[in-house]
This record gives sequence, C-alpha cells and structure tokens, in this order.
Amino acid sequence: MSHDDFKVEPIRGLPEALPADEHILWQGSPDPRRLAREALNLRWVAGYFALLTIWRVGASSADYSLGVSVMHGLPFVVAGVIACSILYGIAYVQARATVYTLTNKRVAMRIGAALTMTLNLPYTWIGTAKLDIKPSGHGTLAFELIGDSRVSYLMTWPHVRPWYMSRTQPALRCIPDAENVARIFADAAETRISQPVVTRSATQNDGNAVAAE
Repeated sequence: MSHDDFKVEPIRGLPEALPADEHILWQGSPDPRRLAREALNLRWVAGYFALLTIWRVGASSADYSLGVSVMHGLPFVVAGVIACSILYGIAYVQARATVYTLTNKRVAMRIGAALTMTLNLPYTWIGTAKLDIKPSGHGTLAFELIGDSRVSYLMTWPHVRPWYMSRTQPALRCIPDAENVARIFADAAETRISQPVVTRSATQNDGNAVAAE
C-alpha cells in the first residue's frame, strides 16, 4: 500500500486551500543530482577521495608492487563511495520533500525532510530576484527580502542563496527550465505589485470611507 507523507495537504505543496482570488502559476522541485552537486558539494567530496586514493597508491608503490599498492588505495575508494552515496541520498530526500509554488500573489516553499515547514513570501516582501542559470537550463532563483522580512539561514538551508547569512535570501534551488520560471515570477510579481491596495479608514464625516494606497 502506498503512503503519502503529505496527504493532509489540501493542495500539493500548500498547507491550506487557496483563496478564491489566488491561483497557481507554477510548481516544481529541485533536481536531486544538481542539488547534490551545488548544495552538498558532491563533486568536491568525490575529488577529495580520488586524490587520497591516488596519494595512497603512489606512496605504497615505492615499497610494494602495483597490485598491492592498488589494494592499499581500495579503502579510500570504498569510503568515497559511501560518503557520496550519503550526500546523494540527502539530496534525493530533500528534493522529494520539497515543492516550490508560484501563485499570482506569492512564492510558497514547502521544504524540509525531517521537519517540514512552508514559507510564504508575498511578492510585496521581495525587493529583487537573482537568477543563476547553468548551461543545462537548471538554475537557482534567489529572492532578496526587503524591510523587516527575515528568514533563518539554518532553518531553510539548502533552499537559500549560498553564503548570504546576515540577510538570508530564500531560493528555488536547482530547478529545471529556470529561465521560464524566472519569467513567470517576474510577470506575476510585476502584476501584483502594480495593483492598488485599498484599505478602510475612519474619518469624521464618513466612518466607511476608503483610501487607496
């Protein structure tokens, strides 16, 4: 029997149903392999163990035959495979648990494998967005928050722009077709921000007067 860890969600990736005037424009998740490479430095770890293996084989070859020297390097190969497998496993679980959503009003990010949380970022909170795109078309779209809007770097990692800790920038990490997603975001944000906000204010003459901001 299949089991859905997020079956309580009324809409995939969202903790509650959308209001009548809000609709989904795009949903997606990180690519596990890209997330392992870019967020967890899989290639650097693999390269580190490869160098250790070469060094061990080279050092042993001064005193032993080539066959024996290769056997001395085998434990580093095994350790490297285990380390890389663990990193890829973490990236896979993170990607599977993550759903990024763009609506006509906000960016929603359901993130976290062990402790799931949903970030809701209205477009009015976002000052600028930066797109880092790769030749494959995958990329990361990071959001610079304005005003007092802040999120925790540790709580939202790896779904953040790397090394921006003092002013954490939430990010849609390693998403396919990133350029198209950025275009959807830009159009939706521009449309949302250009809409006038109407608030109700009391006056001496008319307690039901309204003022547009």
